Amino acid sequence: MSSAPAQHVRVDLGPRSYDIVIGAGLLSQAAALLRPHLASDKAVIVTDETVAALYKDVLDHSGLNAVFIVLPAGERTKSFTYLQEVLSAMLAHGLERNDAVIALGGGVIGDLTGFAASVYKRGCRFIQIPTTLLSQVDSAVGGKTAINVPQGKNLIGAFYQPKLVLSDMSVLSTLPERELKSGYAEVVKYGLLGDADFFTWLEDAGAKILAGDLAATAEAVRKSCEAKARIVAQDEHERGQRALLNLGHSFGHALEAQAGYGGNLLHGEAVSAGMEMAFEFSARLGLCPKEDTARVKAHLKTLGLTTTVDTRQLLQAPETFLSHMQHDKKNEGGALTLILTRAIGQAFVQKGASTQDVLAYLQDLKEALG
Repeated sequence: MSSAPAQHVRVDLGPRSYDIVIGAGLLSQAAALLRPHLASDKAVIVTDETVAALYKDVLDHSGLNAVFIVLPAGERTKSFTYLQEVLSAMLAHGLERNDAVIALGGGVIGDLTGFAASVYKRGCRFIQIPTTLLSQVDSAVGGKTAINVPQGKNLIGAFYQPKLVLSDMSVLSTLPERELKSGYAEVVKYGLLGDADFFTWLEDAGAKILAGDLAATAEAVRKSCEAKARIVAQDEHERGQRALLNLGHSFGHALEAQAGYGGNLLHGEAVSAGMEMAFEFSARLGLCPKEDTARVKAHLKTLGLTTTVDTRQLLQAPETFLSHMQHDKKNEGGALTLILTRAIGQAFVQKGASTQDVLAYLQDLKEALG
């Protein structure tokens, strides 16, 4: 894989179009790869302590001349407190609108840095270098930026597209197994929402991806990015089709809110459980074959992803859980909007979903889990 040429996936948004570059060993070439997308010699890299320890020297040796802003690792960093810290540091370094701010890290760093770029002097140049599987296939692509607040996840943010996404497969070898599995949940999502053949491929290739097979991983990242790029090009600001990318997220974000956005539940683990719940709820309503639900659950279980049985403590208060779901950004007019499914690869947007049906499902699930 290291000798294979990098692959490019285009996100087609007219004058704001950009490439996702996918390959191995890209960080060592970062200066050369980024230079065509930089309008000046000044750049700031926002990262966390864990990633900085691994890759700061690699980027320095690539010839990239940038100042580092290093933040604590973890979901709690995606907050107003650290947004202010990043913006203050950008001002202190004299960053101008044509200078670049580069996110080097996972979804937390990418979301926080992108939001900072969107509001800094009303918008400055932004580049994503995602270092987790989850961020490479999802959060770094499509321009969603945000921070969390006590009322819910990603409720304060903006749509702000990067100039480039640089996805180095080599960095995934440093991920803990739990983080890799968390990212894999978002890969599975693309098969479940609109590509049954991709899900079938993952049933065979998933174990290879989690074992670190670079070729299989690059293919999964490419397929995921192509799927997301198509949807984003059709619906950049999530007025319709793009909501499908939230399959599993309405339930998953509520699980994260219940867990308190700490390390007890990673985002991908919550999405994995949320997708399972979405399929179960769809089957309960007679929308989706129970066989498909069983197939989804079997795949997630086989690869050791978190399922609803692992989050039983978070489902002990169904009314509270439902209240978290009612803060979801997709909701309209106070009514729930859920992403449900008719089969594997056939997700759809259900507006005005019945809160009574959801509450009954949560109550029954609580009893079933014990």
